[in-house]
This record gives sequence, C-alpha cells and structure tokens, in this order.
Amino acid sequence: MKKRALLSVSDKTGIVEFANGLIELGFEIVSTGGTAKTLSDAGVPNIRISDVTHFPECLDGRVKTLHPAVHAGLLAMRQNPEHMAQLEKLGIGTIDIVAVNLYPFKATILKPGVEFCDAVENIDIGGPTMIRAAAKNYQDVAVIVDPDDYAEVLGLLAGAGIDLAFKKRLTYKVFSHTAAYDALISNYLGKQLGIEFPDELTLSFTKKQDLRYGENPHQSGAFYADALPAPGSLSTAVQLQGKELSYNNINDAGGALDLLNEFSECACVAVKHANPCGASLAHIPFGASDSPLWAYRATYECDPVSIFGGIVAFNRTVDGETAAELTKIFLEIVIAPDFTPEALEIFKQKPNLRVLQIPELFKSLSMSGVRDMKKVYGGLLVQDKDDSLYNPEEMRVVTKCTPTKEQLARLKFAYAVVKHTKSNGIVVAGKTDDYQWTVVEGLEEDTMRRVSRELPVTIYQTVGIGGGQTNRIDAAKQALGRAGERARGAVMASDAYFPFPDCVEEAAKAGIAAIIQPGGSIRDQESIDMCDKHGIAMVFVGQRHFKH
Repeated sequence: MKKRALLSVSDKTGIVEFANGLIELGFEIVSTGGTAKTLSDAGVPNIRISDVTHFPECLDGRVKTLHPAVHAGLLAMRQNPEHMAQLEKLGIGTIDIVAVNLYPFKATILKPGVEFCDAVENIDIGGPTMIRAAAKNYQDVAVIVDPDDYAEVLGLLAGAGIDLAFKKRLTYKVFSHTAAYDALISNYLGKQLGIEFPDELTLSFTKKQDLRYGENPHQSGAFYADALPAPGSLSTAVQLQGKELSYNNINDAGGALDLLNEFSECACVAVKHANPCGASLAHIPFGASDSPLWAYRATYECDPVSIFGGIVAFNRTVDGETAAELTKIFLEIVIAPDFTPEALEIFKQKPNLRVLQIPELFKSLSMSGVRDMKKVYGGLLVQDKDDSLYNPEEMRVVTKCTPTKEQLARLKFAYAVVKHTKSNGIVVAGKTDDYQWTVVEGLEEDTMRRVSRELPVTIYQTVGIGGGQTNRIDAAKQALGRAGERARGAVMASDAYFPFPDCVEEAAKAGIAAIIQPGGSIRDQESIDMCDKHGIAMVFVGQRHFKH
C-alpha cells in the first residue's frame, strides 16, 4: 500500500513543490478544499478528502476532516497489531505525513472593523484536531505546520527517513502552534467581553531574535514580540544599521519610547539604564520646518555626562544637521520615525551605531487596553498601562502664589517626564527662547525675492533629573544639584507627594518658581506653608506616578 500524505493548508507557500516532492518519493496526496484546488490547478495529482471519508465536505467546509477515516488513519499505532487489524477490518488506510496550517485567525482580527462573527468563523476546528492527533502519534506520523520545514522533511525522506528525534521536534512545534493559536482566540474573546483580568492568563509571543546574552554576559536571552503587532513598538522597528540589539538596548529603548509617546509636538528624549537623562519639547514657529535639531541640543544640555552611551529617540524625521550633532558623541541607539538620506549617510561614519526606524512615532499612540507585566519568581504581576498623566479638572492651585500660563505648560511637561523616571523621582524643567529659526514668510511681488525672518524657538527642557532614590529628598537634591544655576526660575515635578517639607525647602534654596505633585500626604499643609513662605506656586493633580 502506498504511503499517504494529507495536505490542508491556509498558507499555500511551497505546497505545490512539497506535494510534487512527496509524489516523487512514492506518496499519495490527499487534500481538502482550497489546497486541492491549488494542487489541481498546478497539475499535481491528488485525492479529495471526500474520496477517503466517503462523505462529502459539508456545512460550507466546516466539516471536512472530522471523520474516523482520517483520525483512525492518524492515530493507529503501527506497532500495535490490534490497531492495524481494526484498520484493515474497517477498510481505513494509514496517513503518514500531515501538512496543515490553520485558518488565518490572526490576519482576520487585525482587519479594521472586523465583526465578531467573522472572527469566530475563522477559528479552525478540523485543523487543530488533525495536527494534535498526528502529533500524539509522533512515532508513526510526521506532522508539519511550518512551510520552512518542507525542504528538510523531503531531504530526510529521500535519505534514511525521518528519525524519531526530528519527529519529536515537529511534535513540539505542533503544540506550540496550537497553544499560541488558542491563546490568540482566548485573548480576543476576553477583550470582546471586557474581561480585564481572567482567571487563567495565557499569553502568546513570537520570538523576534536571539540575543548575544541577557542583562549580563553570563545570562542567555531572547526578544519576543506580541503575537499581534503593537503600533509604535520596538517589535515593529526596522534596523537600518548598526550592531544587533542587546537585552539592555531593548529594555532601555522601551523606556525611551514610553516617554516619547507622551508628546505630539517635536520632542527628543535621552535614556540611560531605563531612566530619562534628558528630554525636551520644541515649540516650532508656524511655517518653520519641523527639524528636531534644537530639541536634541536642549536634551543633550540637560546632562552631557549621562547621555554618553545612551539612547536618543525623536518623534520627527532626523535630518543631516541633527545627525551630524548626534555623531559627535558615543550613542548606543538613535530612534526616529524616519531619516533623510543625508542623515543615513552621516550615520555610516559610526557603523556600530544602531539606527531604528519606527514610522508610528510621528503621533502619540493610545495605550488604552495595554497591560504592563513584570515577572517575579513563581508568578506574574499584571496591571493596566499607566496611560494618563492627570485629569486637568482635578488640578488645583494650593498656594497663595498662582503659576503663570507658561509655568503650567512647563509643569505639565516636567510631570510627563517624571512619570517615566524611576521612583522616587524628581524632575526640574526650564525654558529657553535662545534658539532662532529662520522662517520663510513668502515672496515680495515686485522682486520675487524670498522674505524671511528670525523667530525664537521655545524649548521646554529638563535641566535636572533625580530618579531611583530610596527617599524623596535625595532625589530632589540629585535633580537640583544637576540643574545648578539653571534651577533658578525653573519648575519642579515629583512623581508622588512630599512626606515632609524638606523637598520644598531645597527647591526654594535653588530658586524653583513652581512645583507640581499629586498631593495626598497627611502633612501636605507643611509643604504648602513652605511654598507660601518662599513665594513658590504649587499645584496638586491628584494622580501619582510610581515607577518601579
């Protein structure tokens, strides 16, 4: 009796060549639905599944392979005489090779506006049942779910045959495949039903790359991406040049992207060891090109020491002039939505510099529904993404002195940065109009000569950041110390309330003009009184931003 291969695939990549290869090795091909049509159109002889089951495909293709003639042929153990006798009595032949990949559920739910019923219709039933049955009988059946394995299977069949070790590897791939498939379905259904934290949490990730090592050289590591692409995330990045990303690179770059996502205006952030070491926001005059050059310069000025060996991220296209500035120091990574050809040419001078393009960075992305996860020994912590800054309606001035409109804008900027600073965190932010931008206003009608003028570029920039301290006063001293004289007239943000008035006292010594913090301490009044004593404006926003 000829050996049989059952082919039923949604991804038709390489299936014609695989079928022809099997036929050359003496196999009969059994196929279903669209696969049968693809093979027949290519002139590949195949037996329809209904000729094996003696039962027509029915219910719009919902029932094709769910039949004893298929599953007995997959599950019968060849070394078990009773199994083989039963097959002979029932007139059922064995199936020795199975190539199946499942209905495109992932592709379906990624379609904009997909209906629930359409998603459910693309949940495969027969496919998972077949490959699980074949994988259970791995000693006798080789089951392939990945088209990349076709060539190796044919090579082994043409030689000494498929050895048991390879069949076990194929079996592992089957159950990994079905587990990921079911996890996608489960998570989709949970989201549709508004189930925030399910009793059983099953996650699905796809390996993006192996890493040279983990956090340290003696640790191994890998980078896994969400099974469903997350817009604006590192898993969607295109690396244009440079060395492979490391574990620490990816971790730090993730922090940079989280902070950058706070801003829609032209912004630049620098991150070192998962903490911001500089950030700026450039208010570009109307009509000027949206270059991030001034934003980068302001970010660099915050802490020229810490930025060395760090990561710099932009939400605007990096041009040649900005690239020339970036290459003046050692950086690990530069991230932006796009790069001009001139910028990429300049970056070639630093071949080890990793240059990552993420087009979605042009806009702030909604983090609604996104989960933060942190592994602890023996478990997993899961929470909502910290996707808001504060409710403007809950902001209240608690001091006699009221912040100006401009100070309020700076306070908001500082609070966005401290939100992404390891707790305890303090951020000091300044403002400068020192930079000048040439704006082309138009053409003089009589001479057709271009008319331009210099306008100031308003920059909000961090001038001192203190993060990851075990007490708040040390974080304040660190931030104010880094700011130095730049703290005079600047504003200060704290990620949580002041337990004592000592932080305000330090701020007053440094010349801070306004403070933003969530409030909520039983000793809030002491900090308010200290602000009033020194003429500092302070606002409470009611929303804390611990980051551990």
